[in-house]
Amino acid sequence: MSSPIDLTSPPATTPWRDPASWWPRLTEATADLDPPFGVLSVDALAWNTHDLLRRANGLPIRVASKSVRVRGVLDSVLAVPGYAGVLAYTLPEALWLAAGDRGHRDVVVAYPSADRGALRALAQSEELTSRVTIMVDDVAQLDLMDSVVAPANRPEVRVCLELDAAYRHPVLGHIGVRRSPVREAHELQRLATVVGARDGFRLVGVMAYEAQIAGRGNAGGGMGRVMRAIQQASATELAERRGAAVAAVRRVADLEFVNGGGTGSIESTHADGSVTEVAAGSGLFGPHLFDGYEHFQPAPAASFALSVVRRPTGPDGDIVTVLGGGWIASGAPGASRMPEFIWPQGLSYLGREGAGEVQTPLQGDAARRLRVGDRVWARHTKAGELSEHVNELVLVSTADGGAAVVGSVPTYRGEGKAFL
Repeated sequence: MSSPIDLTSPPATTPWRDPASWWPRLTEATADLDPPFGVLSVDALAWNTHDLLRRANGLPIRVASKSVRVRGVLDSVLAVPGYAGVLAYTLPEALWLAAGDRGHRDVVVAYPSADRGALRALAQSEELTSRVTIMVDDVAQLDLMDSVVAPANRPEVRVCLELDAAYRHPVLGHIGVRRSPVREAHELQRLATVVGARDGFRLVGVMAYEAQIAGRGNAGGGMGRVMRAIQQASATELAERRGAAVAAVRRVADLEFVNGGGTGSIESTHADGSVTEVAAGSGLFGPHLFDGYEHFQPAPAASFALSVVRRPTGPDGDIVTVLGGGWIASGAPGASRMPEFIWPQGLSYLGREGAGEVQTPLQGDAARRLRVGDRVWARHTKAGELSEHVNELVLVSTADGGAAVVGSVPTYRGEGKAFL
């Protein structure tokens, strides 16, 4: 595994905290580049890498590749002590990351797979079956694996069971994402017993992802206060239920790991003694979705630049149009899923147009100073999804007080991979 980015220590300064100097420095450093392009600040990435370790307080961090989608960044982060293993999002991606002499030795697929070709490729390789763990929450997923390659014709397949970590509020009902149907300790133990009794599988782990804590902001008063109360209640309930479930599974199987949490829940996940590792990925890039937390604030390591190409209301108007911009994030549709145009400050979307596939009009006093060929800076709502729009991320260093391009790393897209 290559390590193109030196993340061995955090930077001594945090220049991104002063937007008035930070974004102009990035503009100057990338002046010779033509937008659209994505930028990754080496120093901000290093700061985020070590801040996640500080928050994990000794608990190993498995890197969520969905929130990165850049192999060079995955390699570099995993070279830092305290990080161990990959949490992949598809089986084909996991096989790609794990293959060969330079492949990762510990890749857990966070979601069940029905990709028969990928399941067949996994079953035909002793190397891959020793490195990749599939996710299971239903006996039907075991049946599918067996229908692709019979147990007698393959090495043992490593299995992780997923426990539902959503919170059931007495008034609000289900809070969290709809993932595993397995919720209670006896249900997880029953599934573990089934896996243990079937030829061709080996149970090695348990996962429970508390999305309602890990991926929901909680800063401020009003709804922020309500969200903090819900998250605290959820963490308390989950610690008891997950602890009982893990203990029940350990009575029938030797577990190598118990994975939990995400960038926003590291502290509460760490407090659960049944968890042996935490997952994190978004906190490395620091997208704007994660600005709204009370207990941490990642640096804006990843951003992208677009060019001004029109002034639809003339030279004195307060509207400019940039090429592109409609890089909408997954999740419930709404303003929070759109990129945040961060520099120049004071630009906003037009309500009737929003972010367009090929052009995005922006309005505000700052637009009066922008000319055709100028650039604006934006941050994506989510971390890894930015990598689906560019072939590479330009690496910028600000270590010497200035800013300079020091290289680039290809995204999955740049390596010809589009897994999902």
